Amino acid sequence: MDDKASVGKISVSSDSVSTLNSEDFVLVSRQGDETPSTNNGSDDEKTGLKIIGNGSEQQLQKELADVLMDPPMDDQPADKELVERSQLDGEGDGPLSNQLSASSTINPVPLVGLQKPEMRSSPFTPAADEDSVVFSKLTYLGCASVNAPRSEVEALRMMSILRSQCQISLDVTLSVPNVSEGTVRLLDPQTNTEIANYPIYKILFCVRGHDGTPESDCFAFTESHYNAELFRIHVFRCEIQEAVSRILYSFATAFRRSAKQTPLSASAAPQTPDSDIFTFSVSLEIKEDDGKGYFSAVPKEKDRQCFKLRQGTDKKIVIYVQQTTNKELAIERCFGLLLSPGKDVRNSDMHLLDLESMGKSSDGKSYVITGSWNPKSLPFQVVNEETPKDKVLFMTTAVDLVITEVQEPVRFLIETKVRVCSPNERLFWPFSKRSTTENFFLKLKQHSHFCYPFLCFLFIKDNDEPLLSGFGDVSKECAGKILETWGELLSKWHLNLSVRPKQLSSLVRSGVPEALRGEVWQLLAGCHNNDHLVEKYRILITKESPQDSAITRDINRTFPAHDYFKDTGGDGQDSLYKICKAYSVYDEEIGYCQGQSFLAAVLLLHMPEEQAFSVLVKIMFDYGLRELFKQNFEDLHCKFYQLERLMQEYIPDLYNHFLDISLEAHMYASQWFLTLFTAKFPLYMVFHIIDLLLCEGISVIFNVALGLLKTSKDDLLLTDFEGALKFFRVQLPKRYRSEENAKKLMELACSMKVE
Repeated sequence: MDDKASVGKISVSSDSVSTLNSEDFVLVSRQGDETPSTNNGSDDEKTGLKIIGNGSEQQLQKELADVLMDPPMDDQPADKELVERSQLDGEGDGPLSNQLSASSTINPVPLVGLQKPEMRSSPFTPAADEDSVVFSKLTYLGCASVNAPRSEVEALRMMSILRSQCQISLDVTLSVPNVSEGTVRLLDPQTNTEIANYPIYKILFCVRGHDGTPESDCFAFTESHYNAELFRIHVFRCEIQEAVSRILYSFATAFRRSAKQTPLSASAAPQTPDSDIFTFSVSLEIKEDDGKGYFSAVPKEKDRQCFKLRQGTDKKIVIYVQQTTNKELAIERCFGLLLSPGKDVRNSDMHLLDLESMGKSSDGKSYVITGSWNPKSLPFQVVNEETPKDKVLFMTTAVDLVITEVQEPVRFLIETKVRVCSPNERLFWPFSKRSTTENFFLKLKQHSHFCYPFLCFLFIKDNDEPLLSGFGDVSKECAGKILETWGELLSKWHLNLSVRPKQLSSLVRSGVPEALRGEVWQLLAGCHNNDHLVEKYRILITKESPQDSAITRDINRTFPAHDYFKDTGGDGQDSLYKICKAYSVYDEEIGYCQGQSFLAAVLLLHMPEEQAFSVLVKIMFDYGLRELFKQNFEDLHCKFYQLERLMQEYIPDLYNHFLDISLEAHMYASQWFLTLFTAKFPLYMVFHIIDLLLCEGISVIFNVALGLLKTSKDDLLLTDFEGALKFFRVQLPKRYRSEENAKKLMELACSMKVE
C-alpha cells in the first residue's frame, strides 16, 4: 500500500508528557473508517486474556514484571501452562466482545513458575543513558494473548475489553527509544525502576483507539514472546488524550530500521524486471567432532544427496547467507538458529541451538552463523539412531535474522536429507560436496498498518518442487485515470448491454482492474440477464451427483496456496464443491472433469456462487471449452496439432528440437487448455488470461501458449526429454512470480496475430 503518514511539526522533547498540554499535536493518519486488514489470522480467533493480580501496588508491580518479561528458555513449560490457564473458550462465531456476557469479568490469572526479571540476564537490557522519549501519566490496563498480532480489528477489540473490564490498573512511565536498536521500557513512576522491557525488533504492531469511542485515549502494541508463535498485546490509557498520537510517532521513529534507508525506486537500485526481488543464497554445513579436538564437515552421499552423520557424535550447524542480487540489505544480527527432525514441521516443533558465533566471513561476502548441536538430547533422538540402509531421514534447519530496512525478523528455512550411521563405520567414496545450498527470492512490499510505512518480505523458496496453485497476490489498487475511463465505459455499456463499446477490446488487453473484474466478466460472458441460471443453480445443488467422490477428492487440491480455499470444510471449499457438483448435474454429457475446479475457483474469487456458476456455464457452452472434453478428447488433440503447426511456423528451431527429443504437445500443454492456465500460474497472470478469453474467445489460448514457448525457447533448447518436462512443470511457472515478467508475456501474447 502506498498510504503514508502525514506527520506535522511534533516536538521530540524527552520531557514528561504532562508538560506537553499546550503543544501543537498533529494526529497521525490512519484508516479510521476503512475495513482494517488482518494479515495473520482471522478476527474470530480464540484469545487468551491476562490481567494483573490483586494486592498491594508493590506486589502488583512484581506480578506485572513476572507476566511481562520473557522467561529463560528452560522455563517454557511453565509459561505454556500460564498461557493455557488463561484461555477463554469462545466459540469464534463472532466478535469476542459479543461472546462475553454483560456481567462477565476477566479473572486474574495466577502466576506460576516464572523467574523474576532481575534474575534474568539479557543482552538487550537498555543502557541507562539510552536516547529515548519518556511519557508519564499513563495507566497500564493489562495484556492479552492474540493469534493475529497485526490485526487492527482484534487489537481494538482487546483494547475495548481490557479498558471496560479492567478492575485493577497500574500507573506506569513509558520509555520509547529513538533508535531501532533500542528497547521499550515500562518504569515505576515513583522509583523510576524498570518493570519490563521489550526490544524494538520484537514489537510488531501499534494501534490507537478510534476517535469518538471510549478507547480514544488508549493505545496498544503487540509483541512476539521469546521468538515463538506466541503473541501478546499490551494496552495503555493516557491521562492526556492528545499524547496518544505523540507516543505513536515515537514508535514510528523507533521502527525505522536504518538511518541510511533508501527508497526502492532510487536510481541506485538495478532497473530490471525483477528490481523488487532480492536473491539470497543460503548454504548449510554440518560439522562433527573428529575426536582430535576439531570439527570437520560431514560429507553428502552422491546418489541420495543426503548428509552422512555419525551416531552419538557432537555436531555444529554452520549457515552461510550471501545476498546475490540487488542493493545490499545488511544483516544486523542472528537471534535464533533452530533445528528439528522431519520436514514440513511446525514452528513449535523447532528447537533452539546454542549460538557460538555470528558475523561476516573473512572475505566479507557471507554472513556466517555457527551453533552447537547435541544429538543426544531427547528432541533429536530420531536423527541419532542408525538409519536402515534403504531409508533416509529429513531434517529442517531455520535461521532467524534481523535485516536492515526490514521491520520484522527474517527466517530462512532449509530442509535436507540425512542418514545416520554407526560411529565406527568407515566413510568412503563416493561422496559429493559437503554442504547444501538453496536460493531464496525475497520481494519487498510496502504496508501501512502502522503510521510509518515499513518494508517486509515475502519468501519464495527456490527448489525442485512445483509451486502450489493459487499463488500470487493481486492488488485492487488502480490509477485514478484508468478507473475513470472504465467507469465511463461501463456507464455507456449499461445503456445497451447487447453491444460492446468500441474501446472495450483495447482496455481489456491492458487488463481489467481487479476491483471491476466481477462485473466486467459477467458482462463479457453475457450474464447480465441470468436469472434462469441462478434459479437453476439453487435447484441443482440439492441434487446428488454421480461424480461426488471425484469432486470431493479434487476440492482439497484446488488452490491450496490461497487462503480462501486452503481450509478443509471452509467457506471457499464448500462453495467450490457446490459449483462443481451443480455443473456435473447440469451438463450430463460432460459431467465433472478434472480441471474444472480451477476455473470455478477463479470465478468464485470475483463473484458469488450463483453468478460464478452462470459464467462457468457460459464459458463451457458459448466459448466452446466443453468441446475439449467430448468424444475421447478429439477436439483437444486437434488443438495440440494446431499448436504444433503454429510452433513450426513461428518457432521452427524449438519445434525441431521437440521432434528430436520426442516431446509432443499433449505432454506439456494438456493442462494449459483444459484449465485455461489456471492450475499452475500466478493469479495476476491467470486473471488477465480470463480477461482476454472472455473478450476475444478461446483462440487466446494459442497466443499465450506461443508466448510461453517463445520466451522460454533458449532454456528449452538446452533440455533433453526429462529436462523439458521438468521445466514445464517447475521452472516455467516460477518465471512468472515476477509480475513484470507476467505483464511482458501478456503484452507479447496480445501482439501476436495467430491465424
